[in-house]
Amino acid sequence: WNTVTRRHPIFQNSLMSALLDGIYDGEMTIGELLGHGNFGLGTFDGLDGEMVILDGVCWKLTADGRARRAALDAGTPFAVVTNFVPHITAEAPDNLTRAELSAFIDSLIHSHNYMYALRITGEFTDVTTRTVVKQEKPYPKMVEATQADAVVHFDHVAGTIAGFRTPVYEQGISVPGCHVHFIDSAHSGGGHVLDFSLLRGTVELCVGTDLQLRLPLTEEFSRAELAPEDLHEQIATTE
Repeated sequence: WNTVTRRHPIFQNSLMSALLDGIYDGEMTIGELLGHGNFGLGTFDGLDGEMVILDGVCWKLTADGRARRAALDAGTPFAVVTNFVPHITAEAPDNLTRAELSAFIDSLIHSHNYMYALRITGEFTDVTTRTVVKQEKPYPKMVEATQADAVVHFDHVAGTIAGFRTPVYEQGISVPGCHVHFIDSAHSGGGHVLDFSLLRGTVELCVGTDLQLRLPLTEEFSRAELAPEDLHEQIATTE
């Protein structure tokens, strides 16, 4: 329990509900974002790919399943980052499905009422990802934009799954539940995780007690519909 009582901030740029409403242009650059954390995920202006940040390096995961280092002057409309400090570390049992690993992680945490940065490093039997495709203005809402997502399968691959386990009460602010991205150990490919099977690996959790939320100062954000009645359904469809 002492690991939870140490204050640890998580920084977030904009809202998931703003992204759902088609607010895809960001005021924040990757260079500025990295000043708030060395670990995290998000997306890029125009939904131009998925983002994963590991050890202070921001990687851009594109619709063809490939990865490349993101430019520091690239923009982001949504991202969540922290300085990753593994408060909890455990070797996972071998040959786990995503659901089985989720149950194992539940056994490691003291409370579901905090945020957790999650890193899983190891060998995967398979990983299924999808990646958002760059959108053009006028931007469609995210439920429409993600219909064209490219799905990529990785078989017998070593790599890292990185992201956040977020309490249900944060729905609309972030993605409730587990939101994770994958990048292989060669940093050559990855995407937003749909499913996986872990052959063997290490689970690390960083407890987040403080949420630092940065809202966009744009006309588009001020007009955005941030509390639609079908918010839960929209998040379930896009994630």
